[in-house]
Amino acid sequence: MNVEKYRKTFERYLKDVTFPEHPENLYTPVRYALETGGKRIRPVLTMIATEGYGKSVVDALPAASTVEIFHNFTLLHDDVMDHASLRRGKETVHKKWNKNIAMLSGDVMIFIAQKLLEVYPPYVFRSLQSLLNQTAMEICEGQQMDMDFEESDEVALSQYMEMIKRKTAVLLGTSLQYGAIIAEKNAKEQYVLYEAGVHLGEAFQIADDYLDTFGDQKFGKEKAGDIKEGKKTYLYVKLLEKLKDKVKNEFVVLYNKKDKSDSEIKRIIRFFSDYGIPLSAKNEIQIKTQQFINLINSTMLDAEHKKLLINMAEDLSERVV
Repeated sequence: MNVEKYRKTFERYLKDVTFPEHPENLYTPVRYALETGGKRIRPVLTMIATEGYGKSVVDALPAASTVEIFHNFTLLHDDVMDHASLRRGKETVHKKWNKNIAMLSGDVMIFIAQKLLEVYPPYVFRSLQSLLNQTAMEICEGQQMDMDFEESDEVALSQYMEMIKRKTAVLLGTSLQYGAIIAEKNAKEQYVLYEAGVHLGEAFQIADDYLDTFGDQKFGKEKAGDIKEGKKTYLYVKLLEKLKDKVKNEFVVLYNKKDKSDSEIKRIIRFFSDYGIPLSAKNEIQIKTQQFINLINSTMLDAEHKKLLINMAEDLSERVV
């Protein structure tokens, strides 16, 4: 049993999900966005959780598709707001077509995602739909917080953690809870699984922040892209906790400067290194990963599927640490 088995099963299922042919400029971008790949972490979590409670993976596939299509909807809109040109090495939808098409194709993906849930019994459908609606609201809140941070020089670590929880982590929590809902587990079991997913999502985001600056770029990310854009990452907000007055002001001005030179980027990276920020990020990733493991071990999932989920989390830590 391994993650790749679930990923391949999901890819086959997603390929068979049909969309209307017309209007072509509405649905072709949807297909294009979904075909750009990605790690498919969210649908895999739903599939593992469902099977770990004794249900068939087949039962999980519509809900797994819902979380993946919904995730890609958020990426379409994010790319427009961030003026991003590339996504997973391919042109973003708004670059390949235009901004209006990207926004409308993203919008229709929300409803495609919701329609896929209609195959479930009414009481299961209601729980899945209600959780999706709550998650959608929180993701929008997290995105707005992230945009607000762009206008602020100083962001508290607690604010940053709340932002990544809403913008990124809640959908991983939802992905795992979907498995418990499909298996008709009680509210307490669902809650534990959801909280585990949130911790995993937080670890993933902090790892993403770390790897952007200190990774080896084998995952296709631009080196120090967050620094170039002046994004308020874990590295940035953690460093501000440690800097004092004059040095803090100097760093903030440097970090928020437009069109930084290579030497200025290297200076920012030295700031992070000199104040031990990479180690702080690694420690936080390990803490979140351990919280995930503790919660997974407390669930009613079978031992084999617990181990698989824990291996996924530990792979993340090893990639960074």
